[in-house]
Amino acid sequence: MIIEARFNGPPGSGNGGWSAGIFATAYGTVGPVEVTLRRPPPLDTSLTMVEDDVLDPDGKLVAQVRPAGDLPAAVPPVDQTTAAVASAAYPGLRDHPFPGCYVCGPDRVDGLRIFPGRLPGGRTAAPFRAPASVVPATVWAALDCPGGWAVLTPGRPYVLGRIAAVIDALPAPADECVVTGATVDVTGRKAVVDTSLYGPTGALLGRARATWIAVSPGPASRP
Repeated sequence: MIIEARFNGPPGSGNGGWSAGIFATAYGTVGPVEVTLRRPPPLDTSLTMVEDDVLDPDGKLVAQVRPAGDLPAAVPPVDQTTAAVASAAYPGLRDHPFPGCYVCGPDRVDGLRIFPGRLPGGRTAAPFRAPASVVPATVWAALDCPGGWAVLTPGRPYVLGRIAAVIDALPAPADECVVTGATVDVTGRKAVVDTSLYGPTGALLGRARATWIAVSPGPASRP
């Protein structure tokens, strides 16, 4: 397994959702899968799955993967217009801790460009046009950042610590989708969030529950 450099999140490390999707695919279990990131996924580095562990070439633990139990119900969908209006007010356009993020970074013209804006009740929404090449990790990535932006505030960045997801179907290239997020709980440095991805017909494509960890402003390191 290799997390290519273009699939970064914080500088120098893989986007959490994309990386988790690569690890979950290699794990190969049918049904929901949970990935816990133990350190920032290194880029352009050969990683190995040994039972439930993802290891770097030195044998250091990068992530742990296991089957997940039943996930919570999906975050309710919104229509494309509502998602577009929310996205126009995306806070990351003004203040983004990692503007080069493959998923939600405004500096990435070659990224997924998912810009989740706030809705009432601790929710987020954004339109999402599927890229020309879609793999399971694409859906994992789309289910990542919209949850984080339910809790991110200026001066208090978060990074993904754990995500459990199930994928029902992949979008087709160029499909106009909608992704929604919602805050479940915030306790100290930990935030629990849910996300869901809907296809152009309104069909549920995937959903996730994730734990995000607040970090100090500046270059991020996962605990």
